[in-house]
Amino acid sequence: MVKIVECIPNISEGRRLEVVEEILDEVRQVAGVTLLDYSSNADHNRTVISMIGEPEKVLEAAWRLIVKAAEKIDLDQHQGEHPRMGATDVVPFVPVRGMTMDECVELAKRLGERVGRELSIPVYLYEKAATRPERRNLADVRRGQYEGLKESVKTPERTPDFGPSVLGKAGAIAVGARPPLVAFNVNLGTTNLEIGKAIAKGIRGSSGGFVNVKALGIDLSEQGMIQISMNMVDTQGTPLYRAMEFIKTEAAHFGVPVIGSEIVGLVPLDAMLDAATYYLKLHDFSSEQILEKRVFGF
Repeated sequence: MVKIVECIPNISEGRRLEVVEEILDEVRQVAGVTLLDYSSNADHNRTVISMIGEPEKVLEAAWRLIVKAAEKIDLDQHQGEHPRMGATDVVPFVPVRGMTMDECVELAKRLGERVGRELSIPVYLYEKAATRPERRNLADVRRGQYEGLKESVKTPERTPDFGPSVLGKAGAIAVGARPPLVAFNVNLGTTNLEIGKAIAKGIRGSSGGFVNVKALGIDLSEQGMIQISMNMVDTQGTPLYRAMEFIKTEAAHFGVPVIGSEIVGLVPLDAMLDAATYYLKLHDFSSEQILEKRVFGF
């Protein structure tokens, strides 16, 4: 069986689309790697990229992407609503077929070591690749963002796993291994950021909400709304519809409507089927009833 791994780099550029394309071209030039999806958000000033292929080829594509992003993105000039600490902010590896999580951890370590050694960019290993318990959670790794990390990187507790304890304009990178997650955002019909922060605090696991949810309140008031930006790290443990229903209930408490939602990047079919089954109140529905699955066998 051919081993397949997915890699989902997030780069800190979502406005200069010509720069995004230059960075994506580095992935496209690696034979055997498929660029599955990419999504740029101007407000977040961030692009989420998904690529897939055999481990060694994906590793090379990730390296080339990081090199180009470091060349093209200056964190001293970067502004956006999404937290970030690097030009390439995060690079997670996800097992897809024939891959173990341990093998993904090894890929993360190899990439991190090369980035630190050849590019002199500080690298923090996170999630399943974390070398310390306090570095498993990406939010903890990224605490203070680029501006705060300029000083804290010099302290013993923030010493990177690879690379120097000095930040250049490319910042630092979190490289890790994790199961699949879904980036799910819900938009509220209000410009009151405090409402968004309160709802995000209520839903995220670190503050007593759903253990499988990471959430932030994002200020999109120029568009007339506030966004609850979530990473759903286990959609079987916490389905998308459960997060949506919680947010709807909390928003109603504050007297504001839910005006839309979005999924950034790719999503497992089962996660969408669970939502459809819930909202359509289907009984005894099976994925075998999906026409395309029966015809094409996916």
